[in-house]
Amino acid sequence: MKRILCILLTTLFVLSLKAQTTQETAKQILDNTVAAFRANGGVKIHFTVKMFGKNPTSREIQGAIQLKGEKFLLKTNDAVTWFDGKTQWSYWIENGEVNITTPAAEELQSINPYTLLSFYRNGFEYKQGTTVQFQGKPVYEILLKAVAKSEQNISNIRLYIAKESYQPVHIVMEQQEGNRSEITVTNYQNRQKYDDTLFTFDKKNYPGVEIIDLR
Repeated sequence: MKRILCILLTTLFVLSLKAQTTQETAKQILDNTVAAFRANGGVKIHFTVKMFGKNPTSREIQGAIQLKGEKFLLKTNDAVTWFDGKTQWSYWIENGEVNITTPAAEELQSINPYTLLSFYRNGFEYKQGTTVQFQGKPVYEILLKAVAKSEQNISNIRLYIAKESYQPVHIVMEQQEGNRSEITVTNYQNRQKYDDTLFTFDKKNYPGVEIIDLR
C-alpha cells in the first residue's frame, strides 16, 4: 500500500511540474510574440475569416487590418472600422451608416483578435498545445481558456504562432453558444509607417452617410 501511495504521489508531483512547465513555456512564447509585434512597428495583415454556426454552413470573409500599437484600421467587404486607441467608428457599407462607440476590451477582442496580445494575461488560462506545423510551416500552438465570462462569450482560443518570426498565422475563437471563427493570415507586412490620422474616421471622405453616436 505504501509503495502504491508513493508511486501515486510521485506521479502527481511529476504531472504538476509538467503542467507548470507547460504554462511557463506558453507564457514565454506569448511574451516573445508580444515583443516581436511591438518591435515590428506598423503592421499590415491580409487575412481570411471562416465563421461557423450551429448549422453546417459557413461564411468566409476576406479583409485587411493595419495596426500601430493599439490603433487599427480594419477593412472587409461589409465594413470599415477605425480605432484610435479610445474611440471606434464602424462604417457599415450596406446600411450607409457609421456607428461611434467607446469599446470595452472584450469587444475589441472580437473585432481585432490581435488585442489578445495585450490582454491575454487577464481573464485567460493558457498552455502550450501539441500541434507543431500549420500549412507545412513550424508553429507553436497556444491554447487559451477564458476563466471569466466575457461580453462576447469567448470561451476558447487557439493560436498558431510561427516559430521563426513569432507572428500569429492562425487564430481559432470559440464562443460559449457554439459559434466559431477561424482566422488565417495570408500576408504579413511589418515596419510600415502610419500617420495617426489613418485610424480616425474622416466624414469628408464619406459624404451622405448617417452618423450615429452611441457613446
